[in-house]
Amino acid sequence: MATTQDSPLKFGVFVPPQNVVGLNPTVAIRRAVELAVHLDQLGFDEIWFGEHHSGGSEIVASPELLIAAAAERTTRIRLGTGVVSLPYHHPFQVAARIVQLTHMTRGRVMFGAGPGQLPTDAAMFGLEATQLRPRMEESLDIILRLLAGETVSHKADWLTLQDAVLQLTPFGGDIDVSVVGTVSPSGPKLAGRHGLGLLSLAATDPTGNDQLPVHWDIVQEEAARTGHVVDRSSWRLMGPMHLAETAAQARADCAYGLRWQYGYFSHISPSAVAVPDTTDELADLINDTGRGVIGTPDMAATQIRRLLERSGGFGTYLFQGADFANWPATLRSYELFAEEVMPHFDGTLAPVVTSYDHVVAESHSNRSATAAARVAATAQWNREREAAVGS
Repeated sequence: MATTQDSPLKFGVFVPPQNVVGLNPTVAIRRAVELAVHLDQLGFDEIWFGEHHSGGSEIVASPELLIAAAAERTTRIRLGTGVVSLPYHHPFQVAARIVQLTHMTRGRVMFGAGPGQLPTDAAMFGLEATQLRPRMEESLDIILRLLAGETVSHKADWLTLQDAVLQLTPFGGDIDVSVVGTVSPSGPKLAGRHGLGLLSLAATDPTGNDQLPVHWDIVQEEAARTGHVVDRSSWRLMGPMHLAETAAQARADCAYGLRWQYGYFSHISPSAVAVPDTTDELADLINDTGRGVIGTPDMAATQIRRLLERSGGFGTYLFQGADFANWPATLRSYELFAEEVMPHFDGTLAPVVTSYDHVVAESHSNRSATAAARVAATAQWNREREAAVGS
């Protein structure tokens, strides 16, 4: 399971969330916070919370509220908005709330932005799908200027700012900002144009996976054109996984919600797969096409290597935070990943393995030296005892 990855990877979970409809919504929301605590204890680097307003599965309306709650119960994990749907908000309020969160989290907050995913959300705001991306880009430009401390005046048919300036600067002086990318070049273009991170949420979808090298080229081209410097460490790739001690157990766990989740995706995603009749058939489809992993830690490591090779390198792998399995099995999946997969990619296991291999390689000489030391110590004791008796 060794890897030749040169730079350490980071790991996290992107939580829309996607709960099986029928679960107590109060319990589901609390579990999002509990998951942050669990991941913090396991050593995951980050967790992202989404924003949705319809559908009954993705029931978090404000990622900022979850971040505020999770920040009080965690110590090191970074907390992101994954993502704020910018067309639904006034940009000044978005910027002000994010800056406040930088102080409440002592700089652990990350700002993820997107145009909004669900057409039913946009319809309730009276927006057409064609309006979302332009408004998102207009809003993001304003937010970045505000975060940089500028005084902004701006007038559009959907918002107005007059000499707007934030009364706080970000804690630590800077904020990690990322934008969503899926299949089209829109996200990579925006990331490069502003020198931001990229959240590739379709990284393991066959179409999205094909576009990974192209997307990074777009990021670099736009960054060069606008005078920004971008780094692969700010590139995050998301994909579905559920792990267990055996592949059979992982499939049994996923009888809980795997088919339900992919049925839900079929209503909200144009690239969704047709859902087979059984969990085993769906797990086969997911594994065989590289869409994700329903299996073991070894299979997860293979998937990450595949993504590294396809992309040319990235900074963070994100689990898709969906209820494929019940709560205890889901927590165990993250534990297995932390125990058996993360150390092979984050640099922590290499010195341990080196030390172990050295001991094994020197085992014969070590045993001989230990035996000789025991003989010498015994002889010395006998001499000291004889000297004491003789005196």
